[in-house]
This record gives sequence, C-alpha cells and structure tokens, in this order.
Amino acid sequence: MFLSSVTNNLDAKGRVSVPANFRSQCAISGFEGVVLWPSLDGAYLEGGDLSVLGHYQDMLDRMDMYDEGREALELVIFGESEKLGFDSTGRIGLPAQFREHAGLTGRVTFVGRGRKFEVWDEDAHAARRAALRETALANRHRMKPI
Repeated sequence: MFLSSVTNNLDAKGRVSVPANFRSQCAISGFEGVVLWPSLDGAYLEGGDLSVLGHYQDMLDRMDMYDEGREALELVIFGESEKLGFDSTGRIGLPAQFREHAGLTGRVTFVGRGRKFEVWDEDAHAARRAALRETALANRHRMKPI
C-alpha cells in the first residue's frame, strides 16, 4: 500500500525523487519505477505500481465491451499512462505534459491513497488538505467494521 505524504523538490530538468517507501512498494510488482497519468478529477497526477493498472483493467472488464464510457476510460487511463523508471538515486523524470497538467514547478507532494498515490503541487495540496480533513471528520461514522 502507498502510505504517507512526502514533499520533494522538482529539479530544472523535471526530475523528482520518489519517496523511498513508494519505491519499495513499486519494486514488489517487479518494475523499478512507477506508472503515472494525468488525473481526470483535477490538476494532479495519479499513479502506482503495475498492479494498479491491473486493478483498473479488472474494473473495466466488468463493463460492456462496446460501452462508450469503457472505451473513453481505457483510452484516457491506459493511453495517457507512462511507465517511468527510477534512476540510480530514486528519481523519475516527469514528462512536460504531466508537469503542465498538474502545475508542477517547484515542490511536489506525493500522497498515498492505498492502492495508488497522487502527485500534487505542494501549495495546491496544502489548500486541499484542510477541506479534506473536514469532509473526513463528517464522514468517519460511515466506515463500517469488517
């Protein structure tokens, strides 16, 4: 699972260090890197190890083969995804279109989401975090014990 939030610097060449615990999680899937794609939900990136794409494929397989929504999701998720390998220091190079989509220019925050993670501009994520805490507090009673 991808846990915690870590902020690192984006260098002038568009490289950023992936948190060590995220790198360890990705290595379990057999790929020394991450998979990233521009989020459909806002100005940030979504990512994970190779298994997250398998999870998405399983969900899409439950949809009708000729469903327009399925086709659109496949094209956006798989067609816009990039496999980005780690360099010797654990960094990845973020493609320019990813940096532009998420507004990444300086400090980059990685946010664990269990099976996947998000990559945010530090200030954008900080602004969002306060609202999320309020929503989580208001909805915590909805979590049911297993």
